[in-house]
Amino acid sequence: MIQWLTEGGAPLRLTKERIGLLAKTLVEGLLKGGAVAYSGKKEALVRKVENMILQEMAVEERLNAEVEEILKSHQREIEKGNVDYHRMFQMVKSQLVKERGIIL
Repeated sequence: MIQWLTEGGAPLRLTKERIGLLAKTLVEGLLKGGAVAYSGKKEALVRKVENMILQEMAVEERLNAEVEEILKSHQREIEKGNVDYHRMFQMVKSQLVKERGIIL
């Protein structure tokens, strides 16, 4: 299961099955709307889109883990209530995204 955070910081849990369904729905909509032309089997395209989604989510998961590691050095301030964890998390994450040119 992949845990992803929404804009507000709430966890959004996506199972591999849900990601597969999302990829299938996306591919079907794109093919039906004529936004994508694909000559191979639809199932192969769905698998490719599913893998792309998983790879993009993994980038954010690794980034979130790195932010958590960085914030461990501020654990005392956070525990004392001097620093809001979620606000600091978003600030550090935004800075890393900007520095690295990551698109989320």
